[in-house]
Amino acid sequence: MAGTDEAAAAVTAAVVDSFRGTPDPRLRELLQGLVRHLHGYVRELRPTIKEWEYAVEFLTAVGQKCDPTRQEFILLSDVLGISMLVETVNDQSGGTESTVLGPFHVVDSPSRVSGDNVDCIGAGTPCVVSLRVTSVDGGPLAGASVDVWQCNEDGFYDVQQPGIQPLGNGRGLFRTDDEGRLWFRTVVPSHYPIPTDGPVGRLLDTSKRHPYRPAHIHFIVAADGHRPLTTHIFVADSPYRDSDAVFAVKDSLVVDFPCVEDPGKADEYRVTTPFRMAEFDIVMVPERNDGGR
Repeated sequence: MAGTDEAAAAVTAAVVDSFRGTPDPRLRELLQGLVRHLHGYVRELRPTIKEWEYAVEFLTAVGQKCDPTRQEFILLSDVLGISMLVETVNDQSGGTESTVLGPFHVVDSPSRVSGDNVDCIGAGTPCVVSLRVTSVDGGPLAGASVDVWQCNEDGFYDVQQPGIQPLGNGRGLFRTDDEGRLWFRTVVPSHYPIPTDGPVGRLLDTSKRHPYRPAHIHFIVAADGHRPLTTHIFVADSPYRDSDAVFAVKDSLVVDFPCVEDPGKADEYRVTTPFRMAEFDIVMVPERNDGGR
């Protein structure tokens, strides 16, 4: 066994050394670190050749499941908690917390103006979402872009239901006004299962894990001089808040969606009563000038 361990360590050292001439120092660091950790996994758990072949077949199937409207590798990263871990180590200290991108940000969102309705179907509980985008000092960020996407009231994104939902349903690309504000109309999204008809779904089934995500709305926010932010707001009374299949829930992103029955408010927001309303401040962190990654 000692001889085998020494031989394995020698293989790792040789592969790490093979990247020493990589010109980009950060790329060299990433590649050498990847080799050390992957080789450490193999040396610790000693997978059989058959197990390794199965792993290769699984990753091949993940790639084959990807298409212009489905990113199975992002889904795999999500259910393994890697997506959330990357977000966590890149946390925007002092600003709104980030969370995962998810596999369905795959089409250009239609341009919309504040007050528009992102729901093109007209089914489900009416909802108004009101946002204010500021910098960490509280100053409003005018002209910030806010890319929005969500599932419908049945838990499906537009790209999952061609012929049922028009492309762009539940999506919108907005700009904030001079006060950093915008609002839009929509429907209350549902909790839903992540896609289970591919290799990631088989992984969850084999490991007896449920595939559900709590109800949420996605945002990508960008403002001049500030770090881009990818985040969600989660519906406070949604199931699966405590067991999100992709580990993305953060307490600061859980938002109440209270029911509003005031006819005057309904007229103001051009919806019918009763409707639900969510209000949320998004705080952006200025870009760093220290050259840090």
